[in-house]
Amino acid sequence: MTAARREGDRLRFVGAATRRIARGIDLDEIVLGLCRATVPTFSDAILVYLRDPLPVGDERPVGPVVLRLRRTDRLRPIDDLTDSGAGEPAATAGAAGAPGAAGELDFSQLPLVGPQGDLPAAELCEIRPGGALAEVLRGVRPVFGSAAGAKDALPELLGSEHPVPRGQRAILAPLRGRRRVIGAAVFLRTPDRDAFEQNDLLVAAQLATHTALGIDKAVLYGREAYIADELQRTMLPDSLPQPTGVRLASRYLPAAETARVGGDWYDAIPLPGSRVALVVGDVMGHSMTSAAIMGQLRTTAQTLAQLDLPPAEVLHHLDEQAQRLGSDRMATCLYAVYDPVSHRITIANAGHPPPVLLHLGGRAEVLRVPPGAPIGVGGVDFEAVELDAPAGATLLLYTDGLVESRLRDVWTGIEQLRERLATTAQLTGLDHPPPLEALCDDVLDMLGPGDRDDDIALLAARFDGIAPSDVAYWFLDPEETAPGRARRFARRALTRWGLEELSDSLELLVSEVVTNAVRYAERPVTLRLLRTDVLRCEVGDDSPQLPRQRRARDTDEGGRGLFLVNRLARRWGATRLSSGKVVWFELPLPGAHERR
Repeated sequence: MTAARREGDRLRFVGAATRRIARGIDLDEIVLGLCRATVPTFSDAILVYLRDPLPVGDERPVGPVVLRLRRTDRLRPIDDLTDSGAGEPAATAGAAGAPGAAGELDFSQLPLVGPQGDLPAAELCEIRPGGALAEVLRGVRPVFGSAAGAKDALPELLGSEHPVPRGQRAILAPLRGRRRVIGAAVFLRTPDRDAFEQNDLLVAAQLATHTALGIDKAVLYGREAYIADELQRTMLPDSLPQPTGVRLASRYLPAAETARVGGDWYDAIPLPGSRVALVVGDVMGHSMTSAAIMGQLRTTAQTLAQLDLPPAEVLHHLDEQAQRLGSDRMATCLYAVYDPVSHRITIANAGHPPPVLLHLGGRAEVLRVPPGAPIGVGGVDFEAVELDAPAGATLLLYTDGLVESRLRDVWTGIEQLRERLATTAQLTGLDHPPPLEALCDDVLDMLGPGDRDDDIALLAARFDGIAPSDVAYWFLDPEETAPGRARRFARRALTRWGLEELSDSLELLVSEVVTNAVRYAERPVTLRLLRTDVLRCEVGDDSPQLPRQRRARDTDEGGRGLFLVNRLARRWGATRLSSGKVVWFELPLPGAHERR
């Protein structure tokens, strides 16, 4: 074979090998690509050592430099390759195939990163400053195993008892990334094959360079993806609240490993009056920026919810916030408020897929909600609709990753979701709604192999409601007689519910809270009692000033009201509304601790 032809073959091999290495996405794929590209075309076996731990980006490694043999596939053990002339090990490696002489092994099936079986290659190798291996790695350029320095360095990698392959049958190629050497590749040839030539050092250098840069990129991307994924997960709720009159369940699934960072989010926010806000949103794009924007929008939505703004008004303020974050910060969002007392739900939509309502009888309905424009567009109005939320029904909010993929459009996916919910309800029985957690799992089971192109956020709400017989409601004029009237109303409600044991505590606390409300109110004060698993009292007025607990002095005539509430109530709180505030407290029902 002429020199020109050999050089042409060498160039074609390098091109094909580097393309194969470049196809790898993560570290294992890149290293495996190097091994499969070079064995058996370039070498009969290859060992790849990487720093342990691998530094990321600008990190400065601490402590001694340690190389670890990188393994990606577990292969069947085989016998050592032996030098048929001298009968001693020459370039031992593992391969898939029957044991025997070197020439009989099938190296084409060698997905090898490290040796298997009896090869005495070092699993770990600490690089001593000033040692032979340190000198070879500092030189960066590949060297033959018989070269000065490499002859002393190779035993460190191959094992102290393993002799260095005779002649030019080993190449040690340092793997230099963007900032530092991150490892070494050892190419080995068996004795029945031509030894490496000088030009093979250039080939090894190119293979090592492409591999090292690919590993650097993969490790850096992996760290960024991990950080963004953790960032996104910490921004999602650790657990859902358990508000009165509704049960909640959720699911979150990232997309593929290669594009798992997204901006999908969901939330459930308790509101005054035993209501709850249900939110689901999707920031456009997949990046750390998307996750960060999601966190800002979710925080903004929580703040707006605490102001008890109408759903359309919440979306309007979210739209303004998205515009402040940048010109291309867009997201879809659906915001709903469920009232368990009125059994109604108010929904506003900003370009998000419509929710699906599963009725108790098994009928699944795609709710007709005005679609609206995504938040961040600016200059658009949002419209809210109020719908029935019957007891026993289940509302499903989701992001488009559940219903849209390369294989189906969004409306086909929504129809499939509706049919899936109806089928699940029929299998469970029409008299009882399917268990909420199992329903969420069943919905996700509808996804096929090609249906995971995007993140998926899922929020399910089972409406239990609060029966009218468990609610008592009054209006009190802001007069001096209001606390006395409030005590009488509360006493009557407790008598009707058979909870007379709570009369003393409830009357005292109602009197204190109503007295404080009347002091600042200009319009009628509202008093509402709710009997569920606890007795909840809510007092609303038109003053935005929230009450503050303070320690009263002995000479003070007042200031002890909230102190009593804090001591006697199981829980209490105050929420500022757009029209004033609500102060609430809860008392445990008699014998509640015994029923738990």
